[in-house]
Amino acid sequence: MLATNGELFLVRDTSALPQFDCEGEPMQRREVLIASLALVLSLCGASQGVEMSINATTTYHSIPVEGVQIFYREAGPASGPTILLLHGFPSSSRMFATLMPLLADRYHLVAPDYPGFGHSDAPDPQRFAYTFDHLADVIDRFSQALQLQRYALFLQDYGGPVGFRLALAHPERVVALVIQNAVAHEEGLGPLWEARRAYWRDRGANEEKLRANFTSLEATRLRHVGSSPHPERYDPDTWTDEFAFLSRPGEAQIQSDLFFDYRTNVASYPRWQAYLREHLPPTLVLWGKYDPSFTIAGAAAYRRDVPEAEIHLLEAGHFAMDEAVDEIAILTRQFLERQLATEATPSSPQ
Repeated sequence: MLATNGELFLVRDTSALPQFDCEGEPMQRREVLIASLALVLSLCGASQGVEMSINATTTYHSIPVEGVQIFYREAGPASGPTILLLHGFPSSSRMFATLMPLLADRYHLVAPDYPGFGHSDAPDPQRFAYTFDHLADVIDRFSQALQLQRYALFLQDYGGPVGFRLALAHPERVVALVIQNAVAHEEGLGPLWEARRAYWRDRGANEEKLRANFTSLEATRLRHVGSSPHPERYDPDTWTDEFAFLSRPGEAQIQSDLFFDYRTNVASYPRWQAYLREHLPPTLVLWGKYDPSFTIAGAAAYRRDVPEAEIHLLEAGHFAMDEAVDEIAILTRQFLERQLATEATPSSPQ
């Protein structure tokens, strides 16, 4: 799906769209759009394109799960194949706001905020356990409440630990994985993780330092920009809004508790890898190569478990949709058109 002159065109035949490859240098974003736009125009000339508005039909909802109000964004036809989009830290479902309209013509997209994130409730840590097991359980109950019986999982950062727990609990529900800078292998953890491992070893001695790093404005900015050579492409509203979120009363304790539990994710990597090898879910890996936290080795590692995995390095950072949402939409659509052509996912009415 490509925009031109304020209009959006849906490409039905995506086989000829430009590819990114893990083994080689990805095409520049502008080159991709120019080549893709040329293809769209040729298809439209052959009456194979469908003109449609760029405006999404995204709606905003909240439902109670375990007494906690869970906010979520929803777009697309309820009868279409479902994509459950799981966000990272310290973001929320808002990180998918630009992607959802680009897929909503065919796919049913559901993007919740975890407890303690975004517009969902943030219960006191004294009465709500902020662990990844608990977040996954809440999102599992959330998906059941919406009657999502089959779905592709789109996983980013913290979405990986939540999503892999869902996949282990209900492998029959998962029809495909789209992984965007979400780690399931030790080599994906870069040098920054040495200080974070020290926090896991001795929380008391390292918590103050970790909080200062996790909740500072500069660290919040760097999570987006990373080492990108094009910082001008990044909207500063993304990190100023996230900084405001992290500055809310009680949020530092919530995020400290949850990140202390992150050690359970690293310990779970062998189980996640075993799931991948056993079930071989169709897997698309989209990796922003300027990520300061997760290395590109973490992208390549998925092929050890799923040899047919598609892996694409993007000219982008940790939150790759900041800089490469068009490419991500194209690649996701290509992948899902092939994998979900016969899927008709039962979903809740909008």
